[in-house]
Amino acid sequence: MHVVLSGYYGFDNVGDDAILLSIIQALRKCQPDIDITVLSNNPAATEKTYGVKAVNRWKMNEIKQVLKTADGLISGGGSLMQDQTGMKTIPYYAGVIQIAKWLKKPVFVYAQGMGPINHPLSKFIVRKAFNKVKITVRDKASQSLLTEIGVKNESFIVPDPVIGLNGSTFHTDWLADASLSANTYIAISVRDWPSTVDYKQKIANSLDQLVRHGEQIVFLPMHGEHDAKSSQEVAALMQEKSIVAPADLSIEEKIAVIGQSKLLIGMRLHSLIFSSIYATPFIAISYDPKIDAFAEIMDQPIIGHVEVDNWDGTLLFEQTVKVIEQLPTIQENMHQKVQAFQAAAETTAKLALEAFTKA
Repeated sequence: MHVVLSGYYGFDNVGDDAILLSIIQALRKCQPDIDITVLSNNPAATEKTYGVKAVNRWKMNEIKQVLKTADGLISGGGSLMQDQTGMKTIPYYAGVIQIAKWLKKPVFVYAQGMGPINHPLSKFIVRKAFNKVKITVRDKASQSLLTEIGVKNESFIVPDPVIGLNGSTFHTDWLADASLSANTYIAISVRDWPSTVDYKQKIANSLDQLVRHGEQIVFLPMHGEHDAKSSQEVAALMQEKSIVAPADLSIEEKIAVIGQSKLLIGMRLHSLIFSSIYATPFIAISYDPKIDAFAEIMDQPIIGHVEVDNWDGTLLFEQTVKVIEQLPTIQENMHQKVQAFQAAAETTAKLALEAFTKA
């Protein structure tokens, strides 16, 4: 079987790269000899990293040719159908789906998070693209949004594919190089976000209090140099010492850094998912409904939103201390949840292959 994967791949975003890794692993676990082609912003790097074929995601003729030879298209995962970051995103991913449909190839929407979808044109495009395709989404809010904008096809809720990764094989030498041991530090994932609330200063204030409380702070840039800059900005706002991990650590290394931490204070969705793989507790700082949705699924606290000025560094510090005091209980509860989600994540790959086999 030959499948084509369409998503936000090849952009040095560790969250989306982890989605790609997890989908490839799940498909190969179900069918070891599967032939996979990824639509990538950096085909050469994608081929080298994941051992798959890749074509340039911007060359529609190449996409059309590879879809002609495929048994089906997987669209996802991640938050592809949203117009928050611009009006070109939805037309691109919907366009790839439409090419597959023109070629009479089955389409499987793989554990996507939907929205925000604000513009009437965006809603129309999604409604048309999702006609006669198999849809799986990663949360109830995404399912409700599709119904709200008029998508008639039934959708099914499945876990984010990344939660299906087995973290037991992931390792990094960087921790030893930085003189850090497992379970002795707090991992921090921050990102830039336009806001009138000085959330970076709030985070810095809380981290200063945690260092004075005896904790070590390690910033982990999830999205390359973008998050490295934000991490360095927050570290510079601190009065106490902290460590910023290299932005170019591999996916597996970044997962290991978070998994071996005492707990995570995180903004990036996939930093929260990485911590969950290891049943490492997290405290979320939200900038998007997808953060709130995942925190609710894992029963972990959200300290506040970057655009709402109803929290401060002391509140975050106190919540972190509270979590540390209850680590064994929280870890056990997370472990129970993650086991069920990991089994369900494997099922999503089986559903995709079934959709292509029965077409």
